[in-house]
Amino acid sequence: MGLAFAVGVLAPQASFSADSKASRYYEDALVRYEKKDIDGAIIQLKNALQIDNSLLPVQMLLGKALMQNGEVAAAEVALTEALRLGVNRAEVVILLGQAYLAQGKHKLLFEQHQFGLTGLPPTVQLQLLLLRSAAHADLGNLREALKAVEDARAIDARATEVWLAEVPIRIRARQFREAKTAAERALALAPDSAEAWYQKASVSHVSGELSAALAAYDRALKLDAAHLEARIARAGLYIDLGRQSDAASDVRELKRTSPQEPRAAYLRALLAERDNKPEEARQALRDLTGLIDPVPMDFIRYRPQMLMLNGLAHFGLDEREKAKGYLEAFQRVQGNTAAAKLLAQIYLGESRADRAIEVLEAYLKVQPADGQAMVLLGSAYMSKGQHARAVSFMKQALETRDAPEFRTVLGLSLIRSGQAVSAIPELEAALKLNPGQTQAATALIALYLKAGQTAKAVALAEGLVKQQPANAEFLNLLGVTKRHAGSQAAARKAFEQAIKLNNKLVSPKLNLARIEIAEKAFDAAALRLDTILRADDKNTEAMFEMGALSEQRGQLPEAQRWLEKAADSAGPKEVRWALALSDFHMRHGKPGPALDAAKVASSKAPEDLSVLIILARVQLANNDNAGAKNTLSTATRVAEFNPAVQVQIALLQLAANHPAGAAYSLEKALSGQPDFFPAQVLMAEVELRQGEAAKAEKRARDIVAKYPKRAIGYSLLGDIAQARGQITEAQEAYRRAHQTEPSTDTLLRLFRALASKDDKSSLQLAEQWMKSHPQDTSVLKALAEGYFRTGKLAAARTAYENLLKITPDDGVALNNLANVMHRLKDPAAARIAEQAVAKNPGNSYAIDTLGWILLQTGETGRALQLLRDARLRAPGNPEIRYHLAVALDKSGRKAEAREELAEALKARVAFEGIEDARKLEKELGR
Repeated sequence: MGLAFAVGVLAPQASFSADSKASRYYEDALVRYEKKDIDGAIIQLKNALQIDNSLLPVQMLLGKALMQNGEVAAAEVALTEALRLGVNRAEVVILLGQAYLAQGKHKLLFEQHQFGLTGLPPTVQLQLLLLRSAAHADLGNLREALKAVEDARAIDARATEVWLAEVPIRIRARQFREAKTAAERALALAPDSAEAWYQKASVSHVSGELSAALAAYDRALKLDAAHLEARIARAGLYIDLGRQSDAASDVRELKRTSPQEPRAAYLRALLAERDNKPEEARQALRDLTGLIDPVPMDFIRYRPQMLMLNGLAHFGLDEREKAKGYLEAFQRVQGNTAAAKLLAQIYLGESRADRAIEVLEAYLKVQPADGQAMVLLGSAYMSKGQHARAVSFMKQALETRDAPEFRTVLGLSLIRSGQAVSAIPELEAALKLNPGQTQAATALIALYLKAGQTAKAVALAEGLVKQQPANAEFLNLLGVTKRHAGSQAAARKAFEQAIKLNNKLVSPKLNLARIEIAEKAFDAAALRLDTILRADDKNTEAMFEMGALSEQRGQLPEAQRWLEKAADSAGPKEVRWALALSDFHMRHGKPGPALDAAKVASSKAPEDLSVLIILARVQLANNDNAGAKNTLSTATRVAEFNPAVQVQIALLQLAANHPAGAAYSLEKALSGQPDFFPAQVLMAEVELRQGEAAKAEKRARDIVAKYPKRAIGYSLLGDIAQARGQITEAQEAYRRAHQTEPSTDTLLRLFRALASKDDKSSLQLAEQWMKSHPQDTSVLKALAEGYFRTGKLAAARTAYENLLKITPDDGVALNNLANVMHRLKDPAAARIAEQAVAKNPGNSYAIDTLGWILLQTGETGRALQLLRDARLRAPGNPEIRYHLAVALDKSGRKAEAREELAEALKARVAFEGIEDARKLEKELGR
């Protein structure tokens, strides 16, 4: 019994010893807490809890200390544990509510029972109502936020905080007058309150009363030099006012007292940027993101300033994906703000033009006069291919004010919508308003070069270089203009200077390679391009130039390989190289592969007008009229009411034998611009194609009446008369057109009309024209065909030879010359035919000519091979099938020859040699 008693006596002493130690930790923590040694206090409190985690005072003080240290999640745990241990909720409810707000758990203030007002002392009820007000405001429920403030005011209207709480809510609702009244009521109650003076300054700041705001910030900081919000706001205002040194003083103080404050880091970045210290600015932005990035998004989702700052910082660091998340979160909280402009830039960089348009249109409803947003929206419309809409929008923007950036975007929109002529005055006006509009200048230089106004382009480029002599890109642009002006030495000098200024700039190196290719310095160009590609094996510009170099050298497979590589290496939205590959195949008579390449471009940009138009042309070259019709229907829709583009589309629709589609496109063109001359002219042609000669004649006569000095009206009347079989009237109309405005077109129309009745007169007309226009290849070609048709083979040969002196790569002319020489029994005909096939390796007519000539010269085997190839390429051509039948007959393939002849004659289409074909059919039928 005695032993047991002894144990019982000792046990409480051991427990008391542990409690005493925990108590000493607590008391030391309390002293540290009061001395602002928060980290030390937390360590001691945790030491106490290691001994006994049920100590209520320890949990309570730990919650407070953690809150002060910004460890809000840990504070929530400690405060919740204090509640569990039995602390009166009046002691903990405000701190716990603050912890919830800091973590973005706003809704818990309205859902958890411990936040009920009933049973709490009035002073705590007042504080809780103000917490609820802040939560409502963060959630965007401003009406409920104000009601909570009014309820708090009903408890104690003389409490300064019930008036101060109203101010930010009113500012957020843009109710500045009411905000000012609330701030003044607070000051009347507490004239020496730094917070009250800060709130008064805030109202003046957002109201644009900057002097009053500065004075109030000064007063707040005089009353409390440690007032963080006042110092941050004053530093920002100093920066806005251009008082850099004053701002720097405040920022230094913030760095000393609040090194973990993200807003101070942002202010440091702004100051560094203004002082032209880019690396310091970037470091400050990195400091900012280093402070905010580790914070869970839920903690700051209702802290719009933090979201905005981190979004701006990541944007400034070119970390667009990270910036997007914070800016989108900011937009969700704040609605339509200037952050929309940054988001739009990010979306455009991601090729999400639809999303950029969505956020900008919503923002401009709130801020309709924001010029930067207007410029971005115009650019977004262009990015989506809605060039007509971009033009319309920027014209509306110019009605609000004549801003150079508006005219620049309008000019760019006009260029992309096919209205380059209209773009020039807009870009010129932009430069007149602001010579620093370099984007307008560079676009204008390109337009001048395209229009042949080289002197203007050179002068403008020289002006840019004069403005910024150390700008390598401007020197490169000057080189481009000099090259167009024919000053190769000056161009080379400009490119070399650009490289000297910035050796990383690739454009001048590529331009030097282009000069070398033009000068046939192929080895030097190849070496330069190879160097570029070794440094960057994904450089598609260099790949394209390698392709051009190989083509110049006659290395067509190598040229194709480089172009294919460029197309394969292109980005997901880049179509240039696929289109270049398509063009390469078209140049070399391969419409099939050209179509494949055009389809690749179409898959990347299905509604890009330039892609659609090129795709339609290639489809037509492949005799795919149905496909071309579908493509052009899409193009008509995308082009909206752009008259120039709609006329271009209508011309292709006529080529696709779709006059109804052409009529629709032209109606759209004329609804947008009723007097658009090319559309009126083409509509008359369409009406004639549709059998509406009376309507076409009325339109043509209207054109003659309105434009009596233009030939086209008379030419249209000639077309209409010819369609009616009125040959004499047609000839007279064409003659009037040629007299009014002599041109290749008017001469050829008259030539053809005369040829239908009088070959001699038509040939004399063309011969006379060629005396004064010896380089007119179109008339020379028509004259050669006229000689051939009338049996003047020697004259035809001379005409084709003259034509080939001007255009040596004309495969059609080579083919026709080969035919003429064959008729003249010149054995060199086969050599010329070989050249024609080399120029157009996929052309069925050229292949047929060569095969037919070789067949006559006894090379039956090769002739048969060629004629089979031609027949497969053009199965609907009866003359080719007849030629193949002859070759088959000579090769002993009688049955196959009969089949080909049957198909050739079944079409009931006249062709040269049809009588011989009928004779052969009879012979084979015996």
